[in-house]
Amino acid sequence: MFTRCVIFVYKEKIFCTPVRCCSASTIPLISSKRTKFNYRGEGVKKHSNIPLVSDHWDNKKSKGDYFTINSKPSKEPEVKRSFQSLGISPEILKTLSNTKINHPSTIQNKAIPIILSGKNSLIAAQTGCGKTLAYLLPLLEQLIMWKKIKPNTNYNSPMGLIISPNRVLAHQLEQVARPFCDELSLNMDCITGGHTTQSIRHSTMKEVDLVIASFGALSKMVTHRIYSVKNLHHVVLDEADTLLDDSFNAKLVHFLKKISFVYQATVPPTGSQLTLVSATMPTNLPEVLSDFIDVESLARVSNDYLHKLLPNVKQKFLRIGKVDKPMELLKLVRSDQSKRVPLMIFSNQTATSNWISLFLNEHGIKCIHLNSGMPVEMRNTNFELFKSGQVNIISCTDIGSRGLDTIRTKHVLNYEFPLYIADYIHRVGRTGRLGSPEGCHVTNFISSRREIPIVQKIETSVRKLKELPNVQGNITKVIYGTIMDNPKSSIKKVQSVIRNTAKA
Repeated sequence: MFTRCVIFVYKEKIFCTPVRCCSASTIPLISSKRTKFNYRGEGVKKHSNIPLVSDHWDNKKSKGDYFTINSKPSKEPEVKRSFQSLGISPEILKTLSNTKINHPSTIQNKAIPIILSGKNSLIAAQTGCGKTLAYLLPLLEQLIMWKKIKPNTNYNSPMGLIISPNRVLAHQLEQVARPFCDELSLNMDCITGGHTTQSIRHSTMKEVDLVIASFGALSKMVTHRIYSVKNLHHVVLDEADTLLDDSFNAKLVHFLKKISFVYQATVPPTGSQLTLVSATMPTNLPEVLSDFIDVESLARVSNDYLHKLLPNVKQKFLRIGKVDKPMELLKLVRSDQSKRVPLMIFSNQTATSNWISLFLNEHGIKCIHLNSGMPVEMRNTNFELFKSGQVNIISCTDIGSRGLDTIRTKHVLNYEFPLYIADYIHRVGRTGRLGSPEGCHVTNFISSRREIPIVQKIETSVRKLKELPNVQGNITKVIYGTIMDNPKSSIKKVQSVIRNTAKA
């Protein structure tokens, strides 16, 4: 193995790029249509001026240019411990064996003992690495123990609570937890919106150990005293970065103040333990949480890929004209259809998502859609059709990018490139998940000038081997910052973006 330098001129400057030569078959970390921009991943100095493929993409002549971030083997060590060695009981392992999951992932290996110890925790790791079971298994373990030590005699007063930002995720979590609860004789209830008024009018009193709920519906049920939080001993905020966004956090904090959180849970339990779960680390975490919990009590659990692109997913960025997108979409989808590749197509707007579905169906390609403009029953039905393999192509807004189990997805297409890096991380995370098939990849259409700066930030972070910058789950603050940076922006246009983001 030896190193040579490739010297080239870019913007009247001379660059010398070290290239490690292993063999002719070595695939660079970044490959480009213009091979002088290929990069093998040696890293560069922090303040170096790096030549980017996407630097000139605001020029009309750049159409047709592209670069690819190629997949690389994960550097995380293989976890060889068993679930039983982490403290999970045989009763739970019996049901877990039906999922064909035999060994804990890295994040499960780190998180399960901490949660079982009773500590408040923040689990922050890339999408698809197994965070759901990382908190669900120890929570179930605790519920079994608590029922033996302190039987729950209060009706509609759960000991465990999992809060999600939307109904679709709540129903998916229910599907994961239901087999365990049935096997363990735990009483579980799922509370989601859509029929909240009817649920309040026709409420029933029952024994319940675990509640999984979307926050809006849960808040109403507690406000009307249908459900009580006085018996809670463990609260999980799934997709915490979304729940802690300004569009949620005022009401959420008001709700959580009703619960007595402690530094570390005890046996028998007094007060409640808190677990936050997120694929991005919210920057406003201390100021939001300090109103109801000691932030220093949070044990932080993460891995090497937080705020980084998934190393096992190939990602192509294609500079394309807006008028060329429909035909390029049709070409790409037909290629996937011939190979029966499960494909998720993402758009920023509900109208675009609906149009894509209509456009593909008109060309004889079966496609369903998933967005906030649909009744919740239709959303659940459509996603189940895709999840079960009855349909291979689904057109989504960002409502399909967070928390959903899309393990069979092999290809993600960003027909409209996301406006925020956090959204890109979540969309990419729909493929290349734990248990996904090999060959997962992402295609990005870049057709607008406002998309180019985000692409440049992504390319720069990969070339510097650094975390992605400004990974901010708080969309409201990002938009406010944009207004301050560009006061001439149309306020109405920004307000429209906020509304569409909230709907998605």
